[in-house]
Amino acid sequence: MTTLLVATILCVLANAAVAVADYARAEFVLRNSARVRVPARALPYLGTLKLAGAVGLVVGLAGWAWVGAAAGTGLLLFYIGAVAVHVRARVLHTLAFPGTYLLLATAAVVHMARLTARS
Repeated sequence: MTTLLVATILCVLANAAVAVADYARAEFVLRNSARVRVPARALPYLGTLKLAGAVGLVVGLAGWAWVGAAAGTGLLLFYIGAVAVHVRARVLHTLAFPGTYLLLATAAVVHMARLTARS
C-alpha cells in the first residue's frame, strides 16, 4: 500500500469516528466546541459533513475516484475552516487536532486525484 492510500484510509476512519463523537455529544467535543465558540446545536450538522466526507472517500476507493476527490475536497475545505475557527478564537493548544485532519484530507485529495487521472 502506498502512503497516500494509508493516509486516505486513516482519513476515513478518523472522520467517521469524530462524526460519531459529534452525534453522541461526547464531552471532549462539547468542551472543544465551546472553547472555539461553535454552538452545540451545530454538532450534528458538522458530524454529518464529516461522515459524508468519509463515505465519499470510501466510494472513491471503491472505484468512483471522482466522488472521492469531491469528498476529499469537501473535507479539505471543512478543515481549513476548522483551523481558521481555532485561530480566530485564539485556541491554539488544540490546533493539532483540526491540523491533523487537514493533513489527512490533503493526502486523500492527492490520492483521489491520482486515481482520477489514471482512469
